[in-house]
Amino acid sequence: MTPRTSAQGRSTATSTATTSVEDYAKTIYGLSEWDDATVTASALAKTLGVSNPSVTLMIRKMADLGLVDHRPYAPIRLSPEGRQLALAMVRRHRLIETWLVRELGYGWEEVHDEAERLEHSVSEKFVDRLDDRLGRPRVDPHGDPIPGPDLCLHHPETELLCRVPESVDVRLEQVDDSVPEALRVLADRQVEIGAQVTVVSAEDGDVVLAPAQQGAGEHIRLEHALAHAMRVSVL
Repeated sequence: MTPRTSAQGRSTATSTATTSVEDYAKTIYGLSEWDDATVTASALAKTLGVSNPSVTLMIRKMADLGLVDHRPYAPIRLSPEGRQLALAMVRRHRLIETWLVRELGYGWEEVHDEAERLEHSVSEKFVDRLDDRLGRPRVDPHGDPIPGPDLCLHHPETELLCRVPESVDVRLEQVDDSVPEALRVLADRQVEIGAQVTVVSAEDGDVVLAPAQQGAGEHIRLEHALAHAMRVSVL
């Protein structure tokens, strides 16, 4: 069953899907999106700010709805129907973020929470018209791919910045929007998605960058936690 629009304008895989179910599906997808990481109940609870028992109850509900394939103590995986629901929510979330930055003047560190509030309220018609209005963007302000109307999307081949050796030229592809400090540092130095930089030094995950558009000596020093929040492609 592919996602459909409920009476409240939410994209759902079933008429009984709630806002919480949509959030869980989107979060499960997001936790494994870039590196196919294992999604556990503990990781889900930490990301959503809820208790482990709450996650257990919701996963059971989603399993009953056919949205997750889950066995006790095993990783949580979306079913094909659950993945469709997640991608539909990802599409609207990332389009709204793009709209907020491009047309309403929001900073890229501000848009996540605003999009979280709006994504459950707009209709599928609004999402499609927003996509047209924005020129069908391929990525959102943080570099995350935006699913098309068919819910297909493409991830470039990337590496975490903290794992790139020194003296390598890279292009910034994505920044984890759950690490606001990484967004603030890059915004302060006017380094945007698509910017080319050189890894001047790399030691124990700490990285020093030299942006191509700035003069010599204008280096950006990133602690491991910040470099770990950035994905790049090697040029």
